[in-house]
Amino acid sequence: MNSLSKNMTIASLALLAAIPAAAQDNGPAFTVVETGQGFYRLADAVEAIGGNDATIVIAPGAYGDCAVQTAGRITYRAEIAGQTVLDGGICEGKASLVLRGKAATIDGIIFQNQRVPDGNGAGIRIEKGDLYINNALFRNAEQGILSADDPSAEIVITRSTFQRLGRCDRGLSCAHSVYIGDYGSLTVRNSRFEKGSGGHYVKSRAPRVSIAGSSFDDTSGRATNYMIDLPAGATGTIANNVFVQGQNKENYSAFIAVAAEGREHSSSGLNIHSNNAGLANGVERNTWFVADWSGDQIRIANNSLGRGLSRYERR
Repeated sequence: MNSLSKNMTIASLALLAAIPAAAQDNGPAFTVVETGQGFYRLADAVEAIGGNDATIVIAPGAYGDCAVQTAGRITYRAEIAGQTVLDGGICEGKASLVLRGKAATIDGIIFQNQRVPDGNGAGIRIEKGDLYINNALFRNAEQGILSADDPSAEIVITRSTFQRLGRCDRGLSCAHSVYIGDYGSLTVRNSRFEKGSGGHYVKSRAPRVSIAGSSFDDTSGRATNYMIDLPAGATGTIANNVFVQGQNKENYSAFIAVAAEGREHSSSGLNIHSNNAGLANGVERNTWFVADWSGDQIRIANNSLGRGLSRYERR
């Protein structure tokens, strides 16, 4: 096991520490730090903040709450990282947190079991504003994060884990572990994607991406597709990641896809370097590390590719 995989495994185990089955009845679970006011419902805490900047600290426990943020800059922080769970609560038929304020920060929270009739149930639906996610876990849902379009804003994900997410069934459009619309930029750092249950692990229509120091372990995936899909093209960097493709694929033709749905953004200068990619033990096939429909000049260099894996194909 290389050092990156070891570090990601340790991070995942930390997030999976014992979690109380339900919130203890020790008073309000949601506290606004700036005022000291406590609330029994997350939505009430968000409403009390309004258009201000504030932090909501959430006590350990599992909550069926959801909330819609329409203004302000709010930090949602677990009192003890990895011991606060937003479990299945859905607002507006979308997600546990529906965000369209100026900015939101997520710190140390677990999101799980989000499902809705249209198949797009997410831990977080970000519709507007900046989003910063740190030390979070998304699992057992249709999607972890789903965004609308906001070309003026950014999404940054660090030290987080995404597992058993995505779907392609019921005749509905596929859902993915992370699906970002036409946002200004997407950054993913030191995060782990594993055990996908359909769709892509990261699908992003942002014109700029930076995905680095992360692992994509598809060994136990089922009916999955690409590990990184940039369907409209993008510039930026994909570097120092570990990729392992599993056996059970809906589409195994590439690890990374560029502009597969059209060339809305330039991919000139996209730099894919210093990654480690291979097939899981027992998987015997030939495939491609990068499949490119853009026709732009992409730099692909210094990647370590395992058996059966070719560097690049223009499609």
